Amino acid sequence: MAWDRVANNNETHHLSPSNIQQNNHEYDSSSAPDTGHSRLNELGYKQELKRDLSVLSNFAFSFSIISVLTGVTTLYNTGLSFGGPVSVVYGWLIAGCFTMAVGLSMAEICSSYPTSGGLYYWSAKLAGPSWAPFASWTTGWFNIVGQWAITTSVDFSLAQLIAVIILLSTGGKNEGGYEASKYVVIAIHGGILLLHAILNSFPISWLSFFGQLAAAWNILGVFVLMILVPLVATEKASAKFVFTHFNTDNGEGISSRLYIFVLGLLMSQYTLTGYDASAHMTEETKDADVNGPKGIISSIGISIIVGWGYILGITFAVTNIPHLLSSNNDAGGYAIAEIFFQVFKSRYGNGIGGIICLGIVAVAIFFCGMSSMTSNSRMVYAFSRDGAMPLSTFWHKVNKQEVPLNAVWLSALIAFCMALTSLGSLVAFQAMVSIATIGLYIAYALPIFFRVTLARKSFTPGPFNLGRYGIMVGWVAVLWVATISVLFSLPVAYPISKETLNYTPVAVGGLLILTVSSWVLYARHWFKGPVTNIKN
Repeated sequence: MAWDRVANNNETHHLSPSNIQQNNHEYDSSSAPDTGHSRLNELGYKQELKRDLSVLSNFAFSFSIISVLTGVTTLYNTGLSFGGPVSVVYGWLIAGCFTMAVGLSMAEICSSYPTSGGLYYWSAKLAGPSWAPFASWTTGWFNIVGQWAITTSVDFSLAQLIAVIILLSTGGKNEGGYEASKYVVIAIHGGILLLHAILNSFPISWLSFFGQLAAAWNILGVFVLMILVPLVATEKASAKFVFTHFNTDNGEGISSRLYIFVLGLLMSQYTLTGYDASAHMTEETKDADVNGPKGIISSIGISIIVGWGYILGITFAVTNIPHLLSSNNDAGGYAIAEIFFQVFKSRYGNGIGGIICLGIVAVAIFFCGMSSMTSNSRMVYAFSRDGAMPLSTFWHKVNKQEVPLNAVWLSALIAFCMALTSLGSLVAFQAMVSIATIGLYIAYALPIFFRVTLARKSFTPGPFNLGRYGIMVGWVAVLWVATISVLFSLPVAYPISKETLNYTPVAVGGLLILTVSSWVLYARHWFKGPVTNIKN
C-alpha cells in the first residue's frame, strides 16, 4: 500500500534537533494577539483550523467525552458484580485521584506544545531526535485507534440503551416487550454515527455551542438523577450498605476480595477517559497554551465530583443486587435501567418516569459520542498532516468552513466497522473496545514517560507547569497506567475458556505488534516524525 506524504503549498520541514529545543521562549500575551497561535507558529505550523473556542468550549469537549452519565451507566453492572457499593463508591475516588495525576502531567506538556497532534507530537518532541520518529509513530497509532474505539463503544452503548428504552416502553421483558436483535442494535448504532458525522460537518462555532450544551446537560442531568431517583424510591439502601457492603457474589468463580475490587475499578477508569480532547482541540482554542491545560484539568476534576454524586444517588436506590443483574428482570439485566424503572413503578404504578430518566442519560451519551468524533477527526487531521496515514493528503484537507470533513467521515466509518465485530461475538466486540481504555491510556503514558526520563532536563514548560513536582507526578501517572494495564488484562471469570477469556491483552498486544511491525518493515524508512509547514 502506498502511503502519501502531506502536500502543502509551503515547503515542509521535518523537526530537527534544533527545532526540538526551540521552545526557550517567553510567553507574553501582550506581544501577540493570541499566545496559542504564536506558539503554534513557533512549533512550525501555520494556522489552518479556525481558532474560535473559548476555555469553556475546550473544557466542554473533554467533559462531554468523559461524561459520567455515559461511563457509569454503561458499566454499572460491572461495578455491582465485582465488589458492589464499596467498589463503585471508593473505586471511583481511587481511580479519580490517579487519573488527575495523569491529567496534570498531560496538561503540563500540553501547555508547552499546544497542537492538534497532541500526544504523538509530544512524544516526538520529548523523546529526542534519535527516538522521535518511532515514539511519535507508536503513540500516534495507539492514540488514534484508542479514540476510534472510544467512539465505537460510546455509540454502541447508546444503541443498546435505546434498545432497552424500547423494551421497557413496550412493557418490559416480563410483559412481552420488544427485544431488539443484534442486527437492529447495529442498525441503530449506524444511524447514531451518521448523525454524529453530520453534526461534526458543521463549522466549529456550531460544535462549540453543542459542546457547551452537552457540558450543561451532563452536569444538570447528574444533579437531577442523583436527587430524583433516591427521592422517588419507596425502598432505600442504608448508609451502611452504600459505604460498607462488599459484593463477593459475582457468579464468575472469583472469591478473592482484592481481585474482585480490582476488577470493579474498570467502571471508574473506563469513564475517566477521553480528556485528551482538550489537547486535540488546541489549534481551535484561544490562548491554547493556557486554556488547553485548563480544559484537561477542569474536565477531570469536575467529573470526579459530579460522578461521585451520581454514583451515591444511584447506589442509595440499590436494594437487591442479584435482581438488578438478572437477565430476567424487566430491563433484561441492564442494572441502572432496572433501577430507574422499578423506582418509579413502585411509587406511581408505572415506570414512565424511569424511562424519561433513561432518556436524560441517552442524550448525554449522544453528546459524548458527538464530542468523541470531534476529537477523532482532529487527531486524524493532525496525524495525516504529518504523513502518517494512508492517503494522508485526502484526510488532511479542510473545507471552506475550516472543518476537516474527510477526517470526520473516516472516523464514522471506522467506528461502524469496529462495531460490526459485535455481530460475530460480544466477546470479540469487548476485546475491540478494551483498546478504548488500555490502548488510550498507553498513549497518554508514553509522552509522560519520555518527559520524566529522556526529557527530564531538557523539557521547557509553558505557562502551566507543575514546577519541582512535575517529575514526581509524572512517575505516579506512568506507574498507574502500567498498573491498570496489567489489572484490566486479568481473567474476569473462572474456569477460563474461549467464552470467558479476557481478550484485552490479545487486542492491545495485537495493536502493539501491528504498530511495531509496520514501523520495522517500512515506516522507519520514510516517517521522520511530525512535519512542519512553515519556514523557520
